[in-house]
Amino acid sequence: MIFETYPFEKLNMLLDDVKPNEEYRPLSLTIGEPQFETPQFILDELHKYSGLLNKYPKTSGEEVLREGMLEYLKNRFSIRLDNSQIIPTFGSREVLFNFPQFLLHDIVSPVMAFPNPFYQIYEGAAKASRAEVIYMPLNSYNGFQHKLDESALSRVDLVILNTPNNPTSSVAKMDELKKWVELALKYNFVLLNDECYIDLYLDEAIPSILNASIEVGNPEFKNILTINSISKRSSAPGLRSGFIAGDAGILKRYMTYRTYVGCASPLPLQYAAAAAWADQDHVDVFRQKYIQNFKVAQEVLGLNPPEATFYIWLEVEDEIKFTIELYKKYNLKVIPGSYLGRNDEGKGYVRLALVHEVNITREALQRVRHNGQ
Repeated sequence: MIFETYPFEKLNMLLDDVKPNEEYRPLSLTIGEPQFETPQFILDELHKYSGLLNKYPKTSGEEVLREGMLEYLKNRFSIRLDNSQIIPTFGSREVLFNFPQFLLHDIVSPVMAFPNPFYQIYEGAAKASRAEVIYMPLNSYNGFQHKLDESALSRVDLVILNTPNNPTSSVAKMDELKKWVELALKYNFVLLNDECYIDLYLDEAIPSILNASIEVGNPEFKNILTINSISKRSSAPGLRSGFIAGDAGILKRYMTYRTYVGCASPLPLQYAAAAAWADQDHVDVFRQKYIQNFKVAQEVLGLNPPEATFYIWLEVEDEIKFTIELYKKYNLKVIPGSYLGRNDEGKGYVRLALVHEVNITREALQRVRHNGQ
């Protein structure tokens, strides 16, 4: 299999021969990795259960972890699931990569649709599944919303949505989510929403695709799945804790597959993650940090904040030139939008990840402004 070079590798190659201005300290707004300290109560749980490293973890996850995740879904979305409707995963990246391979394996000519621009794991999963890809462009012409025409809907096997979206920060409203659930039932395809940024809303809480499924009279979540991760909401990407939830029939078969994958989370990480999933207060603290960062962006760049995520999808004249000049003149790295898309989607944009404390964010955005934005 031949995979596309990852965006950050492309960036390194682009800037390899560029000498940055050393009058400025190096800063980066490239990777969506929270730069805040992981809350102490999570670290305490990790330390408390560190002695369990002498035991193999179960693929299905410990009961304490499942309970924490189910508590999260109940408190955050008013959704009550049982153990047959959720599987703990080793973060979201691995499940986004291997779930399509599991789902599409027995289909002769599988077809998979996902947004464009996109999180590159979607494309990697499609390649590994030998699936035909249908891109759903997200751009200013369609309001950065996922769309498929009738011909595509009639033959697609798996649709991945990503709302709140990386990199565009767009959000699908409840009515839009309900339409997608209805389409999944009408055309009998599996609909999966990547909801890793769903807790990073700036004002009103954002519903899950599972809420939309219930709203349209599909409380058993036939064909409907969500994926979530603790990385963004808890500033704990190193815990590698996520889940896939929804259709119990699909998950039962996927659970059997996962016993062969061998990606169960170590027990100390499971206990620490369980505490984090069950607590919302610390997430609200981080949300306030991102809200402050977007206020700075509005002040410095004159941009209206998005509804969710910690990204700015910044329109520029030439994203490659802008990226090079920003690094050369101001020692600041950003990601060109064209590195995150295909067929020219993302061209004319750069992605800024506002993942630092507010003083660093202000300094970085002032450099962006001085670079000509």
